[in-house]
Amino acid sequence: MDLRRVIIFYNLFQVLLSGYMFYEHLMAGWLRGYSFSCQTVDYDDGPLSRRMFNLCYVYYLSKLTEFADTVFFVLRKKQSQITDLHVYHHSLTPIEAWILTKFIAGGNATFPNIINNFVHVLMYFYYMLSAMGPRYQKYLWWKKYMTEVQIIQFILCIGHCINALVTGCPFPRFISTLLLINASIFLVLFMNFYIQSYKRRPKAVEAGSAVEQVKEPASVEPVKVKEVNNNTVESLELLEKQDKSEEDSPPEWESTQVEEVSKESAGETVVEELAEVELPKDVVEPIEGLRQRIVALEELIPEDRPSRIAEVTE
Repeated sequence: MDLRRVIIFYNLFQVLLSGYMFYEHLMAGWLRGYSFSCQTVDYDDGPLSRRMFNLCYVYYLSKLTEFADTVFFVLRKKQSQITDLHVYHHSLTPIEAWILTKFIAGGNATFPNIINNFVHVLMYFYYMLSAMGPRYQKYLWWKKYMTEVQIIQFILCIGHCINALVTGCPFPRFISTLLLINASIFLVLFMNFYIQSYKRRPKAVEAGSAVEQVKEPASVEPVKVKEVNNNTVESLELLEKQDKSEEDSPPEWESTQVEEVSKESAGETVVEELAEVELPKDVVEPIEGLRQRIVALEELIPEDRPSRIAEVTE
């Protein structure tokens, strides 16, 4: 049995179930006249009260299905993820859900439920992507923000319970106090997890190795000479591009070696350039072809630069 595939479908099931319960909480009360400041339990036998009661029972059953989280951790040998927070959450929440369903299925007690359903849609969607393999890891950048959303969840629950206790809401004070204590414990546990995971994590030391940058050689610009004495010379690469700092210097020749010899004579400097034409070893060309190449080279040399190309004799 492919455990990874089972985990993916389990998380997908939890996403759909949480989304359904979130919608039902809205339709059964919180968008149908429920007050966010103070909402008592509706014990009438009306359609909305029955709908909310059935929803609370489904919510209780959903907390039982979440025990599978612990089972999967054990099967995958991820005992490190079975933390105090995990044990407390999966042990106490089903008991709390049973008490609310048994005695007060509605009213203020369902406010934490609707927020929890919304958070679980995001949380189990994250777990589903995580179980789908390494290629989906790039989509899990929001793990830190997922924890922050859970912290906001408990802050809202604490504020809602305090408001009910302070304003004298006729909702049972014992239940409001129980919800307040539970939300406060969760807040402390999640804050501790957040600090340990994201605030005290040692920063990675960037070990950058020195990379030697090698300057690319200047690209060679081909000079094409066409139809020289009825012979075509193709792609004759003669000139190299010079750097901007050397734009005024004479071009370098690829197929010739130029030797400049400075001589001082009668107060004048005579620069003599000796060029040697190198023929490819694996190419044997007729003497007439060599002479035509020499003529082409002479035409390419700048006129303002004195030069002399050695004659090639037969």
